[in-house]
Amino acid sequence: MSDRKPLPGKFVWFELVSKDPKTAQAFYGDVLGWTVQAFPMGDQSYEMIYAGDTMIGGYAAPKSARQPSHWISYVSVEDVDAAVKAAAASGGKVVDAPYEIPGVGRTARIADPQGAEICPFKSATGDPPDEDASQGRFFWNELHTTDPAKALAFYAKVVGFSSRAMDMGPGGTYHILEKDGVGRGGVTNQLAPGQPPHWLPYVFVDDPDATIARAGKRGATIQFGPADIPGVGRFGVLQDPTGAVLAVMKPRPPENRA
Repeated sequence: MSDRKPLPGKFVWFELVSKDPKTAQAFYGDVLGWTVQAFPMGDQSYEMIYAGDTMIGGYAAPKSARQPSHWISYVSVEDVDAAVKAAAASGGKVVDAPYEIPGVGRTARIADPQGAEICPFKSATGDPPDEDASQGRFFWNELHTTDPAKALAFYAKVVGFSSRAMDMGPGGTYHILEKDGVGRGGVTNQLAPGQPPHWLPYVFVDDPDATIARAGKRGATIQFGPADIPGVGRFGVLQDPTGAVLAVMKPRPPENRA
């Protein structure tokens, strides 16, 4: 890991917050092939999610019994404290003030002005390098919000994202979030009725149809798909048996994209 370097703007970690992690672990093991390994963290242990031999995320307990299961994303930033100050000054909320994870890095938890939550993160050892997407790995993150314009302004100040708009026809305008010329995520105003603004992580799968079918048989609620996004790929959105929402997708190879 000594050759790792910071990659500000990259989503580097994904955490499932759930009061029923064992159910979630069994589900994702069956559906995505993920495995789990517990690591000591002081007087407690943290359960890491593995896709093959690669750590991609972890499981965390909710802060209260009333907190629903959800995915929370960690985005690399140059300075966590500065990001949190920018968030507060830009109409966001500080959910968890900056704190150290010994030997791992510094993080916090913030909510944007529309309520979507995310964790700015500064690794102590640098970020994982960019690689081509592969089975079971997170590769994209998408903000579903009621006000894309305000969200874009907020994340420009907090993370340093620039953006470019894409006309998606009936799907409206989709905004690509970029940092240092690299696409890191997207922003859309597509929200299901009654659904609050949120970040939706995407996992690469080789066969979206089979994955969605398997998820349904294992107790997931299929919220959308599988369906094609013209020129982009085939995807679906599922709610796991504990209530957390995740997207799966097989993107088209870059050379074949429209």
